[in-house]
Amino acid sequence: MNWAFPTKIGGGGEGKAVVFRSKLKWVGLFGLVLSAFSLFTHFLLARYTDGFAVSEYKSSITIFSWRPIFENADLSTATPLYRRLWSPIRNLESIHPYANPRGNYVAPNSQTNGYVFVRIRGGFHEIRNSICDVVVIARLLNATLVIPEIQSTTSSKGISTEFKSFAYLYSEDQFIAALAQDIKIVKTLPKNLKGARRKKEIPSFKVAKSASPFFYLHHVLPVLSRHSVVELVVPDGGCLQAQLPPNLEENQRLRCRVAFHALRFRDEVQELATKILYRIRSSGRPYIAYDPGMTRDALAYHGCAELFQDVHTELIQHKRAWMIKRGMVKGNLSVDSAQQRLNGLCPLMPEEIGILLRAYGYSSDTIIYIAGGEVFGGQKKLIPLHAMFENVLDRTSLTMPWELNKMYGREANLVDKSPKINSNLSPPTKEEKEPNAWKISGPRPRPLPPPPPRAKNPYNIEGWWGWVAESDNEPESTVVELRINAHKLLWEAIDYAVCVDADAFVPGFDRDGKGNSNFASLVMGHRLYRNAASRTFRIDRKETTRLLDEISEHFYQANRTWITSIRRSLRRNLVEGITKEMIKSKPMSFLSFPIPECSCSGGNAPPSVNASSHPLVDSPLRNVLEAMDRCPSWIEGGGGMASPTGGDKVVKEEYDDDVDEEESDSPAAAAVLLFRQGGESNDGGAETGNKEETQMEDQEELEGGEKR
Repeated sequence: MNWAFPTKIGGGGEGKAVVFRSKLKWVGLFGLVLSAFSLFTHFLLARYTDGFAVSEYKSSITIFSWRPIFENADLSTATPLYRRLWSPIRNLESIHPYANPRGNYVAPNSQTNGYVFVRIRGGFHEIRNSICDVVVIARLLNATLVIPEIQSTTSSKGISTEFKSFAYLYSEDQFIAALAQDIKIVKTLPKNLKGARRKKEIPSFKVAKSASPFFYLHHVLPVLSRHSVVELVVPDGGCLQAQLPPNLEENQRLRCRVAFHALRFRDEVQELATKILYRIRSSGRPYIAYDPGMTRDALAYHGCAELFQDVHTELIQHKRAWMIKRGMVKGNLSVDSAQQRLNGLCPLMPEEIGILLRAYGYSSDTIIYIAGGEVFGGQKKLIPLHAMFENVLDRTSLTMPWELNKMYGREANLVDKSPKINSNLSPPTKEEKEPNAWKISGPRPRPLPPPPPRAKNPYNIEGWWGWVAESDNEPESTVVELRINAHKLLWEAIDYAVCVDADAFVPGFDRDGKGNSNFASLVMGHRLYRNAASRTFRIDRKETTRLLDEISEHFYQANRTWITSIRRSLRRNLVEGITKEMIKSKPMSFLSFPIPECSCSGGNAPPSVNASSHPLVDSPLRNVLEAMDRCPSWIEGGGGMASPTGGDKVVKEEYDDDVDEEESDSPAAAAVLLFRQGGESNDGGAETGNKEETQMEDQEELEGGEKR
């Protein structure tokens, strides 16, 4: 029998299917290898690169907490109201920055008398003042300056090792290059002197803030000549008197070159400050920078404890007692804070600043940037300001955590081993119970056991310290707090850059916890140097406090007369405040008032400055302006260090008479809109004020120093 076997149909197709499946396996294997390689590459990039490209990517998808809220989409810059709120001060537009040496200025000798090593203590403004002083001292002594050591960073634990001491805040290379024609600067001591310093064999001086040039020339210089090195310890925010003899005027200009040109923040800090400025400016609106100046030290020094409540008063009094014990404060522990406030010796509260700005005419959608490190009392002190203005910002609302971390650099993880507030308070122990214990625990209902005691932190960022109620001794700073102190220097550096560049600046207080000029004073001095005509409100706190007390019981019904008085006071002190600042602040800090030494007069001086009968430009300021040097031709031509206002070129339309123009925000309208949050803008409601009163307001403004 012949058997018939079925023939295979499509045998060639089955072979092709096998080959196809084999190819799929290779493709899958290749995909797995490629994915593994991609993951490995991403891990390497995240671990070993600086993250520039990643940062750029993140910046494109960053979502900030600030969303601008504007009542009017367009802001007209041609109105009298805009000019009154934001325009430069016309009496001061002829002043230009000019800190270059005059006359015969000798370059530093290659052979110096030795090395000056400096250790600086204090906060941001104290460090900045001290650095400027030590540069002048190095020139006086014909010494080589070693890059100063900033104690706030060297004493901190866990901060980035990429940036050490001076370089944590400022650029060392810029500092050395900018002062190459003034003094000789090196980054470190020679090896033989390093060893002597470690063994504490080099002579050291703990210098006072008001030390005179005589002290350095007759006490420090002989020691420097014998030992070739001296160490200066600067604890009080300066080591040279603010006002120098006339024959040392070039050294005053050297201070300006240091503060305003040589001290540039390191790249990471400058980059973040520039980003914040760009994000504020991207709204297309001008902004106000406001420094509250409400620090615990300043409040304790000036006796302002009773302006606060509960634990905050105790904290301020505890600090004041500590200051009295160490001789920093002369006076009693208990001070009449209300009287101190009436005398203008206490900061204006954020609520009071908000009232002043609204009364002056700033609408509720004005952008306000809150500067400064600490607002004593916490964020709740800023709640009234947030209620009056919708666009209140700070660095935290304009940055992301990863941007701040990039500025800090790579930091070590710290374990906070802070001491317990009460050592007798043992942590609750866990009691082991039998599984069926609840069945024999007695009849229900039964009272709940008391909750276990909660551990109290020695420090809380909202301004509450738990140790006050249980101990007379303030706990020592933890390692985390020491690192935060170093971070505060960077925060204030960013705020400093934003404040200097602001369209208007409002200081809440101008004194620190030692009675010296503070952060706000340095900002006002820098703005006066960089652009003297910039709108800086130098508020007369004594007069303002009196005006605020007049309506303390009816803030919400501010009358027309009161608002007119506030406007007159603020306008008048735009110019008069400069005179008061010259008399009050310059003897304590030259950088708070660097004119006329670091400025020059360009173009034709305004008639109001030259006119001795002008009501606001009194004799001290007039004498300063008249004694100012004439600007060289390259500045008057608009080059070099010319003022950002554009020299003496004035747009005619900007300076037309305001008398015949009706302001859109009369005092009556402002009284109604003072505390309104939303709805219409301040530009509305002009019908409620009559034209005659508006013209009187404009005439007073012209007489107040805002008319060329």
